[in-house]
Order: sequence, then C-alpha cells, then structure tokens
Amino acid sequence: MDLTQFEHQYEQLARDVGAFKRAISTKLMYTVGKDPVSARPEDWLHAVSHAVRDHLVERWMKTTRAQYAQDVKRVYYLSMEFLIGRTFTNAVLALELMPVIRQALAELDVDVDKVLDLEPDAALGNGGLGRLAACFLDSMATLGVPGFGYGIRYDYGMFRQQIVDGRQVEVPDYWLTGGNPWEFPRPEVQFRVRFGGHLEQHGDTVRWVGTDDVLAMAYDTIIPGYGTEATNTLRLWSAKATEEMNLRAFNQGNYFGAVETKNHSENVSRVLYPDDSTASGRELRLRQEYFFVSASLQDLLRRYLRTHTGFEALPDKVSVHLNDTHPVLAIPELMRLLVDEHRVPWTHAWQLCQKVFSYTNHTLMHEALETWPVDMLGRVLPRHLRIIFDINAHFLGGVSQRGGGDPDLLRRVSLIDETGERRVRMGYLAVVASHSVNGVSALHSDLMKASIFRDFAQLWPERFNNKTNGVTPRRWLAQANPGLAALLDQRLGRGWRRQLDQLDSLRHALDLQGFLGAVRKVKRQNKERLGRLVLKQLGVDLNPDALFDVQVKRIHEYKRQLLNLLHVVTRYQRILANPDAQWVPRVVVFAGKAASAYRMAKLVIQLTNDIARVINNDPRVGGRLKVVFIPNYSVSLAEVIIPAADLSEQISTAGTEASGTGNMKFALNGALTIGTLDGANVEIREQVGDENIFIFGHTTPEVADIRARGYQPRAIYEADAELRAVLDAIRDGVFSPDDPGRYQPIFDALVNWGDHYLLLADYASYVATQDRVDTLYRNADEWTRRAVLNIAGMGLFSSDRTIAEYAHEIWHTRPVIVPAAAPHAG
Repeated sequence: MDLTQFEHQYEQLARDVGAFKRAISTKLMYTVGKDPVSARPEDWLHAVSHAVRDHLVERWMKTTRAQYAQDVKRVYYLSMEFLIGRTFTNAVLALELMPVIRQALAELDVDVDKVLDLEPDAALGNGGLGRLAACFLDSMATLGVPGFGYGIRYDYGMFRQQIVDGRQVEVPDYWLTGGNPWEFPRPEVQFRVRFGGHLEQHGDTVRWVGTDDVLAMAYDTIIPGYGTEATNTLRLWSAKATEEMNLRAFNQGNYFGAVETKNHSENVSRVLYPDDSTASGRELRLRQEYFFVSASLQDLLRRYLRTHTGFEALPDKVSVHLNDTHPVLAIPELMRLLVDEHRVPWTHAWQLCQKVFSYTNHTLMHEALETWPVDMLGRVLPRHLRIIFDINAHFLGGVSQRGGGDPDLLRRVSLIDETGERRVRMGYLAVVASHSVNGVSALHSDLMKASIFRDFAQLWPERFNNKTNGVTPRRWLAQANPGLAALLDQRLGRGWRRQLDQLDSLRHALDLQGFLGAVRKVKRQNKERLGRLVLKQLGVDLNPDALFDVQVKRIHEYKRQLLNLLHVVTRYQRILANPDAQWVPRVVVFAGKAASAYRMAKLVIQLTNDIARVINNDPRVGGRLKVVFIPNYSVSLAEVIIPAADLSEQISTAGTEASGTGNMKFALNGALTIGTLDGANVEIREQVGDENIFIFGHTTPEVADIRARGYQPRAIYEADAELRAVLDAIRDGVFSPDDPGRYQPIFDALVNWGDHYLLLADYASYVATQDRVDTLYRNADEWTRRAVLNIAGMGLFSSDRTIAEYAHEIWHTRPVIVPAAAPHAG
C-alpha cells in the first residue's frame, strides 16, 4: 500500500469514527433519553446498538423492495429454536465496523469491552438445532437467498442454568429485562390463533367454531448478510390475550379472572420446551408448536396474496422448510387455510402442499420422532386432527393401490400409530407431505432411509437426499477467534469468510518458518482467555500449557458425557497409582444443560461436579488433572471455550448422532477430534485424513450386531479390572462421601440395566485412544501441524455450502439482486 492509499484510508476511518460518535451521542440522548454524564454502560450499549441498527435498516429496506420488484421465490424457515447469540457483535462483523466502533466509543470515554459484554444472549434456543438454524439464516442472507426465519419470541427461553451444590438448578432467563434494541415490534401484524372448540359439518364445508383464541404479534430482527447489501428477517411471534377475553371477564366483575385469562393465553410464548413430564406441560408444548406455525402460515399467505391472485403460483413463490418435527403442524394448517378460508378444493390444496413443504430430519431414534395422542390433538386442534385423518386416508389409499393392500405395510406407514394409545406420527406426516426429505450428514441420511423411514424411502426414493450441516465461518472463526482470523488473513487474505474452501491453501504454510509457532501462540492466548473466565466464575486456576480436553453440548445419555467421566476417573486413579510418571497435564472442560425433567442427565451433571471437586482438591494430583463444569452454556460462552480447545470430544454411540456441528466448530478452530464414526465425524475424517483425527469404538454395523447378539455389559465390567475399579469408586461414594449411594443408579444403568448406549463396550478403545492423544501432544510441532490440517480441511463444512445446496436442489430459489450502496463521499 503506498502512502496516498494509507492516508486516504486513515481519513476515511477518521470520518467514519466522527460520524459514529455523533450517531451514538444522538441515540443516547434522543432514543435512550440519557445524558452522557449520567449514562450507565447499559445505556451506552443501547445507544451504540441503535446507531449500528440504523445502518442495517437501510439495507433491509432495499432488500425488501428488491424482493418485491423481482417477485422472488421466498423461503420460510420454520424452527422452534434460533440460537442467534449476541446480535451486536454479529451485526458489527457483517458491516465490518468493529474498528470504527471501538475507536468511537474509546473517544467517548466508554469501556468498549465492558459495554459489549453486557449484551445478553437471545434466549431463543437450546442446542445444536437452534444454532444450526441461526447459521442457516446467516448464510441465507450472505448468499442473497430471500427468506424469513419464523419462530417464537420466548420471554424466558429454556432456563438459566445454575449449579448449586453440584446440582443443576433451573431459574428463569430474564433476557428481555433490559429491552432488546435489535427487535422491531409490529403491533400492526397480529394474527388470531385458535384452540379447542368443535366442528360443524354443512355439506362439504367444515366449520371450526367455539374456539378459545390468542393473538400472535410479530417482532422482527434484521439478519444481515456478510459482504453484501442483502438482509433477511427473523420474525418471532409473541402471544397476546384477545381483547374480548379480557373484556368479558372485566364486564363480569372478575378482575382477577381477567388477569388469569391473560396470563394463561400468553403462557404460549413464555418458555422454550416446557416440562413435558406432566400432561399440562405436554399440552402447552403442542399449543406452542401450533401457535407459531399458524401465525407464520397466515403471514406468508398474506404476503403472497399482496402480489398474486389465486394459488396456482404458490409453489413457484413460496417454499416452507420444516426444521425437524416441531413445525409439522404447518401441514394441516396450510390445508385448513386453503380449504376452509380460501375455498381451494381439497385435492388441489394437497397437491400445493406437497410442492411447498420440505423437511429436515434430525434424529435416528424412534422415541425422538415426535408423536401426539389422538385424544389430546382432537381436544386442542379438532380441525387439524380431521385433516390429518383425511390425509392419511388419501395416502393409505394410494399405498394400497401400489402395494396390493399389504395390511402390514399399511399399519407400518399409517400416520396414526394404533398400538396402545393412538398417536399421530408427526415425522411420517412430514415425509408424506414434503417433496424433499433430507438428513444432515452422509451417514445419517443413509441410516434414515434404512431405519426410521425405510418404507417411505422404498415408496419415494426420489424424495430422500442428504445435506451435510455446516457452520458460519463469520461467527465461529472471524468473531470467536480473532487471533487465528488475523493469522489467516495474513496468509490467505480475507476471502475465506465467504469462500471457506480457501483454507485448503494452509497446507502450503506448514513448512514456513515460524508459522506453527504463530498458530500455537494464538491457541495459548485463547486458553489463557478461557482460564481467566474459569478463574472468575469457578475459582479454579487452569494451566494454559495443559491439554484442554473439551466436551460442550446438551447433556444426554447418547452423547456419552458419562464415558468421558469414566476416562477422567481412570486417569485420576492412574495418577494416584503412579505419581512419578511423566503425565501430560490435562484440563477437562464440560458444559451443557440437561432438560429439567431428565433425571439421569441431571445426575451426570452432579457426578461431573462431584468428580471435579474431589480431583481439583486432591493435593496428590497437583496440576496434572483439572476438571471444570462451566454453567449456563450459551453461544457467547461457546465463543470463548471452542477456540481454547486442543481436543474435541465427539463420542456419541455410533448411529445415534445425526450430524453434530460442534465437531465442525472445534476443528475449524484447530482442535483435534476424538470420536466415534458417527454423524459428520465420518465426513470430517474424509476431509482431514485418518492420521489427523482420533477415531475409536464400534461402528454402526458393529453396534447393531452387538445388540442383536445380546449385549452383556456386566461381563465387560467383570473382565476389565481398571474399568471395574472406576465403576466401583463411583458406586461406593468415593466422589459423594456425604451420600455414598447417590450414584448407584448410574452404576446400575451401565452394569445391571443393559448399558443402552454401549459405554462399557467402547471403554477400552476410548481409553487406549486417549493414551495416543497424550503421546501426540508431547510433540508440540506435530500436534500443531495436525491442528492446522484440521483447519485446512474444514472448507466443506461452511453453512454457505449447505444453504447453496438447499437453495439449488430443494427450494429452487435464486438470489435477490440488491443494488450496491453508494460510495462514501471522498
């Protein structure tokens, strides 16, 4: 860069900083209503957020105008979760304004980092499903795919996780207490959502009457694309009581009843995943799912009818994507709207539905495929139950004609499970109604066709396809790991943010003098950053030179955090037995929430904390082993933990994890994976090479064979002395001396009750593989070289690639063309 160019960029930066200082000061005074002298850090956060938001609004308006002008096909992505994390940093990253914002706030004498850290994570999701949806929205906007995300504006999210005496305690997550400067309330956009009532038949017309109604009000958030003027919208629905319900109670003098009625109506959007251990909790979840799909379908049809008459063009202008089974009630709801409200003949309406809907499956476990009792569905949504019965009759009639009326086939594929309590199979409904059904990794898609949807794949093989998941490199590398991002920029330029396959060129840097050392320096800085967080939150001092072994994800038996703990205890007992050995120091990090009614998962959290307390306070261990459980796992916490990881634990039982995206984020940030051949681990191995990943355990066919032959976990327990010592220590209260029998249920589940997820079968292989991890970590350059090869192999796992495949092969939509912004005045 010559001096003239440098001076021009400096002058432009100075102009931008000056403009933002004025904008922030104006927002502080006229929007927040505060004077700089009395403003709190929270006030500055709102002021700078509104200033940045103004830049996005211009793009938003231009994109909307362009979509209408070009009459584009819009994609409507329906999901119960959108785990978007902090909006401010994502917006600033998309606009590439962080240097300007930092300088502007510094010149206003505001502590930048303190202000930015005040923004709460949006409590709109829990785990991988919601984070995937957020990555997809980012990529849709970045690629110009015109669309909306539709979900629920949860008042309190799932819950805020606290650890009290080692146990998970759930408290409300008051993420909206301080207001949300990023959302636009839309009181003019409200739709009536109906529940209960009964049906009246008049000839061929069915009327749904006597319903209890709730209003869905829209709140919009701008989703910016990176390196483009294009934006999209996340529209979330909040429940409001209808005026007539309130007025009826007030007119009767029942003021408390009016309040109770309002609260009951608005409970629909209070929390994510209410406790489903009770009938009332399960019914609330059913109401939630219908609430948001009904409002979303009404909204998208209203938008479609602005520029179209009739519904012939609906499949050409609308694609509705179902993210798992939670939004599947959208299918009978669209049928209801078309048939009952718009008088479209039933057969034609069904043809339209099958061209509009597509469905992503996220599970291989039959028990995780959502079903609803016929009685409950009939009571809460009688019209939809009738429509589902009609769809089933139409579908089974076609199957009977094709298959010669095989009664066993009809029973297996029926949308109604007639065994025991009659239940509606929502996954089956999604398959029958969708023109595309995809899995989320190559292995998952193959297993899906061979197991849970086998009969349907034989009926319609052309409907089934794979779309391997991906993650956005903007959030999970550029933002989460600025040190590594800067190093990549020096080597590759900035283009990898949109073309992640450019990382492949890192292979040519492996032999450059100082490069491996620079990568290692960044990793150590990230470990130091995590260490400061752990010391502040937990009071545990971590050694940044230790190997950071990380498993952060939803706590569930199939994800096998418990197998990780078995190795931790094995390591602990080995250290005590041989204290003079040259141990590789290790820090084992856990984080994740357990569903509030999931007792075994919560017991695993307690065991983790009990083990951590014993090991961290045992002077015989010294600094050779530390264990920490970091509470309230979130996107912003993940942005600190993942870049610090040396080893990524992806250890689910083969054949149970659909894909995983944590495995991609860790590898992208230079962690080596230890894992089974499950989910996307299979494709990661293909991309990074066998020697750069630690694979252990039984494969999916081997798991099936073990179960078919009759698995005997007690025999493994009795034959392996080291394993037996570990399990006996857990059973006998070594880690719970205050309550020696606390972990008997865990021992029983593994030894006496079948060890459903084959922890004991994989234990020896896992521990031996962990020994290989230690051996490699002793060679710092070789470890770092393999870490770089992991980063270089992650080009396939960009959510941009995934969304491009969805847009081209499933949604059949083209990018919107948004005019470029006018250049700055020079």
